[in-house]
Amino acid sequence: MSIEIIEFNEKVKFIVKGINPTIANTIRRAILTEVPTMAIDYAVIIENTSVLYDEILLHRLSFIPLKTDLESYKLPEKCECGGSGCSNCQVRLYLEVEAEEGSLLVTSSHLVPEDGRTFPAKENIPIVKLEKGQKVILEAYARLGLGKEKAKWQPVAACAYKYFPIIEVNEQNCSLCEDCIERCPRKTLALVDNKIVLKNPLECSLCKECEKACPEGAIKVKYDDSCFIFKFENLGALPSDVIVEKALEAIVEKALELKRLLSSK
Repeated sequence: MSIEIIEFNEKVKFIVKGINPTIANTIRRAILTEVPTMAIDYAVIIENTSVLYDEILLHRLSFIPLKTDLESYKLPEKCECGGSGCSNCQVRLYLEVEAEEGSLLVTSSHLVPEDGRTFPAKENIPIVKLEKGQKVILEAYARLGLGKEKAKWQPVAACAYKYFPIIEVNEQNCSLCEDCIERCPRKTLALVDNKIVLKNPLECSLCKECEKACPEGAIKVKYDDSCFIFKFENLGALPSDVIVEKALEAIVEKALELKRLLSSK
């Protein structure tokens, strides 16, 4: 197996060679569901005179990505308190905003964490717009969770993979009409040295529009079923490398647990 990193920041893209679709989907699911992150789980609404009901306000708060310190906090089920809520598995955030002079947009930047570390990953996420005289005062409680519980604990906005594309052109039949180039919605094909080539395989969606457009049937779209292009968008709770690392650790942990259970029979 080999890995080629194409992009690794907020947007992540990498190629994995030498695996099968089962392993590829396991990695995708682990990234989505097995990486712990912080998210607001419930809140005490002290005062809310905004246009939003308390439930809608809490729903918006719960989907704000929070910077996550995995060294300082534990999953509730693994905490000594048994998940009842303590400083080892839970953090409190305060929100106290009043529109005194005119309308005011309340954003994630108004959330203040008690521990001084669990800040929102983005400062400009809108929560509610207040008109003059309206206010919101609340205490929100965030805890670690997994994406398999609720989507608010997913560390990424989307995670997907696809087969690595292969374009085969029969040069004897190809008339270089360039119909395939014009039809390609991703503009991945090009004419180079009187040959049709796949200039950007990472953008090819395997839609086969080029195949349909070729009057001579000279072009065929195939794929390598042992090579996969992964991509996901990091929401900012954790660094991208930590997300991948924790996902792989979860896969190994489950495999070892399965091995232990089978060997005990």
